[in-house]
Amino acid sequence: MNIHPKSHDAYKLLHDGILALGRAEQQGIRVDMDYVTLKKEQLVRKIARFEEEFKKTTFYKHWVHSRGGKVNINSGSQLRHFLYDVKKIEPAKLTTTGEGSTDEEALDSLNIPELKFFSERSRFKKAMDVLEGFEREQVNNYVHPFFNLHTARTFRSSSDHPNFQNIPKRDEEIMQICRKALFPRPGHQLMEVDYSSLEVRIAACYHKDPTMLKYINNPASDMHADMAKQIFMLDKFDKSVHEVLRQAAKNGFVFPEFYGDYYKNCASNMACKWGELPQGTWKAGQGIKIGDIPLADHMISKGIRSLSMFENHLKKIEEDFWGNRFPDYADWKDRWWTVYKKYGYVDLLTGFRCSGVMSKNDVINYPVQGAAFHCLMWSFNEKDRLINKYGLNTRIVGQIHDAIVLDVDPKELNRVIRVIRRVTCEDLPKAWPWIIVPLDVAIELCPVDKSWAEKEKFVLE
Repeated sequence: MNIHPKSHDAYKLLHDGILALGRAEQQGIRVDMDYVTLKKEQLVRKIARFEEEFKKTTFYKHWVHSRGGKVNINSGSQLRHFLYDVKKIEPAKLTTTGEGSTDEEALDSLNIPELKFFSERSRFKKAMDVLEGFEREQVNNYVHPFFNLHTARTFRSSSDHPNFQNIPKRDEEIMQICRKALFPRPGHQLMEVDYSSLEVRIAACYHKDPTMLKYINNPASDMHADMAKQIFMLDKFDKSVHEVLRQAAKNGFVFPEFYGDYYKNCASNMACKWGELPQGTWKAGQGIKIGDIPLADHMISKGIRSLSMFENHLKKIEEDFWGNRFPDYADWKDRWWTVYKKYGYVDLLTGFRCSGVMSKNDVINYPVQGAAFHCLMWSFNEKDRLINKYGLNTRIVGQIHDAIVLDVDPKELNRVIRVIRRVTCEDLPKAWPWIIVPLDVAIELCPVDKSWAEKEKFVLE
């Protein structure tokens, strides 16, 4: 990976970014160490209880026997070997290297009741690891995470000591446990500014697919709701009832397809269990009804009576997805791959170059992920510059993927909001004319002197 030799602006983006991120590191974020100490004590007991229950199970005893008594309960490779090589269980999900996955979602999908204790232990151990990182790295009740611009092949940033970007987010309970430890400076409030669907929008700047551009330019349209209707064969989509199905379509099919996955993996990941009818159910749809009919029974009534049938159903949807819905996007992926095979590199819209040994998925995803992060980095740098130019007491304290975290002086809130709105949605597209789609941000704001766990949606006027 390198910077295109003709692009001075690309170099300047990272040069200014290192300095701006350094100021965020120096500022740091406050940690409630009394909370950390108390919560760790509670987690130790909870983790020990789940571990004790797991070790009573027949599953664990068989695992121990298979290894001659030497089991490391924290070893994913040992668990993988026992599940998929010894017990010959079909993996519900594969890793990027093609091995059976042992992450929480994969283990839940196997529907082995005894693994519930193991999964619960793993969940709370994640929270323990985060709190221990805060405790280990804090200086005078502040942590100062490092933010790096030289480690990720995609040109994204990374974080360590502690890893500010690795605080669990999808698991609401674990996220709350971790974020309750983090506070603004006394009298201030934390704010999180997140670019909305940034990678989808930047991808559209590359492939310019007309259907995708229509979705992006029409706020009333909803690509994920449309896909939920198609996947789950709904006559109409009611967001108040079917939002969980929209999320299932979004995270289980649409984004995996965009990033290079295919129908069979999508089907396995979306369907949790298929038993003797009518007990078949869905991980994404437990408790969901289509009218008065449970989701599983609704799918059965539509002819989807097994996982293999669902796979065939998704195969047809995948063909329609790329052949009819987003054909220009599909053509761009093929063209991009052809360019890489001919030259050994692809150039990003932001002036950087991806080169070296890459898979087709890498060639398609790195330019999008890299350029999307560069949009975030440009905005980060400009906000940092203006905060210092105006002599504000507000500070940027962190960056997580497509989001920026600020420690805001309440007296400056309205001014900061105006700066954020202008920089992210107006100044950036003017600076980079290749951005042909509107940009938008979502803002979440914590009450004054409250933890990061208490953030609420803030509506921009």
